[in-house]
Amino acid sequence: MRKIYLMVVILASYTMNSQEENSSKVEEKYQVLPFGSIKPSGWIKTQMQKDMDGFVGNLDQLVPDLINDPIYSTGRLHKNSAVKDLGNNKEGDAEGSEQYKWWNSETQSNWWDGYIRNVLLLNDKAGIKKVEQYIQGVLQSQDADGYIGIYDKDLRYQFNSENGELWAKATMFRGLLAYYDYSNDKKLWQALVKAVDNVMINYPIGTSSPFYSGTAFNGGVSHGLTFTDVLDKMYQITGDTKYTDYALFLYQDFCNTYQSEKDVQLSNILNPNYKLQSHGVHTYEHLRPLIVATYASNNSELQKALPIYIQRIKNTTTPTGGAIGDEWIAGRTADATHTGYEYCSLHELVDSYSVLLQKEGNAGTAELMETIFYNAAQGSRNPDHSCIAYLKTDNSFEMEGTKNGEVEPDRKQTRYKYSPAHQDVAVCCNPNAGRITPYFLEKAWLKENENVLVNVLLVPNIVETTINNQSIKIETVTDYPYKNKFAFKISNPKQGSFTIKIRKPSWAGAVLTAEKYTLENGFMVFNRAFEKHDSITFEFQTEVTIEEDLNNEKYFRYGALFYAKPIEAIERKGKTYFTNFNDRMYKPINNDRFEFIQNNAATFRNGKISLKARNTTTNNIETITLIPFGKTILRQVTF
Repeated sequence: MRKIYLMVVILASYTMNSQEENSSKVEEKYQVLPFGSIKPSGWIKTQMQKDMDGFVGNLDQLVPDLINDPIYSTGRLHKNSAVKDLGNNKEGDAEGSEQYKWWNSETQSNWWDGYIRNVLLLNDKAGIKKVEQYIQGVLQSQDADGYIGIYDKDLRYQFNSENGELWAKATMFRGLLAYYDYSNDKKLWQALVKAVDNVMINYPIGTSSPFYSGTAFNGGVSHGLTFTDVLDKMYQITGDTKYTDYALFLYQDFCNTYQSEKDVQLSNILNPNYKLQSHGVHTYEHLRPLIVATYASNNSELQKALPIYIQRIKNTTTPTGGAIGDEWIAGRTADATHTGYEYCSLHELVDSYSVLLQKEGNAGTAELMETIFYNAAQGSRNPDHSCIAYLKTDNSFEMEGTKNGEVEPDRKQTRYKYSPAHQDVAVCCNPNAGRITPYFLEKAWLKENENVLVNVLLVPNIVETTINNQSIKIETVTDYPYKNKFAFKISNPKQGSFTIKIRKPSWAGAVLTAEKYTLENGFMVFNRAFEKHDSITFEFQTEVTIEEDLNNEKYFRYGALFYAKPIEAIERKGKTYFTNFNDRMYKPINNDRFEFIQNNAATFRNGKISLKARNTTTNNIETITLIPFGKTILRQVTF
């Protein structure tokens, strides 16, 4: 009886809100190009290929039991399913064992999502064949009613507690949609439409509560809110608002049910005294459902809530883009030394900002994406080996498992190291490290309309699309963000006239170019007739700047990049998976720290910053050299 009463309250709330204010969908600024329209080039293509030769392309060999678990087919979960041994330590962060039952769906589907996107963008023939075989297996697993998922008939859609129903679908369907977008595979599309319809039939708007799961820990249920990613993409492809209407329903149901990861619930957002508390990854991925719900309706409360939530996220984020994720935010603000960020959090926040950018069109959002991708994310990769840090801090004084040597009394911390899998904790960050670059590239160019193509993210790439139904190809030749020179090589067979907008970063001063352009809301606008083979070339001028964080610590920046003093270290190998795939830890050779001085004479030359700083050990003023943050392992970045 108690559950029935709760359901009535929730559904009454949803009906009232939707009927009052969901009269029309908010217009979106840009349209996304089909996946695969934008391919990598230059240094970023080289890095992607190294990733595919490394842990991204080989995770199924590094953790085969997790990737090959038939959880979506012959190994579906049922009422008597036992908790699985995932090879992790199962301490500290796990609130109950029920979540371990669905974990493999996240691991394998997020990995496949990244794998699919990488092989398509790199035109990896062997990889594409492997993907086709995987997709055939998915299609064969689909039930006659359309169900694709991880639960047998005795459990699916019938939950009163923690579960991974929607989350397992979201992680798998995102990769399948990318493949469809690229290939136009009709059989796959029909299967996806049927699978999404199956969700909407079994969790109908107005008569169900997909997020009801009792009052205990429900991290998997909360992850399931990102099923709105699937719905948003279905809307982008079809223009059918039934998908965004359903996304709005999911968000409102989430807001009206108990959730252990509750930062994005509307009542909490609108509470001026509320501070972000939840698991960081949830908080940052949940920005997307809030955005989709806001644009699905004219709901004034949602429109008020969105900027509030974004500002709260900014308060958890260091200048390099490192948003607190070690693991719970717990009311804290970002700190260069004492708050860590999870690689999963970096990917999820980049993806969330990309959705905001597409719908809102603010050039500043693109800059937030670049800051994370080129700094915090690059700075969490090992520049010498194929592995990433699960957790990392801006100031990274050691990487031996703990956060700069801090002792955590309630658990044995092992996340602050480099690994190709991190199986001792959870195989979540490494799959997401395979997703972040394709997701970043996907939004590099957007369409404003059929005559205007907008370059929102500056990155070496090749885009092929149509303008006014005429094919064009533009290659962005650049070493950005390491250099600020650009050549946009334009292939325009029909010699048509159209408009290209290219984002001018806020840090850019003068633009050295012979081109005529106008400035519009942070974009350089080039509107002219283009020749069959044409180009736009320019260089952004900038200088060394000093940025302060919330603790008045000083960061040195040049252009899109932050710079850090590398700390020499001794490398120690940990677990060996197989040849050349090892966990790696780093101990500093010395513990010298440097302090900011006003007359620091900071200068940029040959890709490095030279400056004067006070050695806190000797009290002497020394000249030190800073290199790009993303090329360091141990480092001091604040002074």
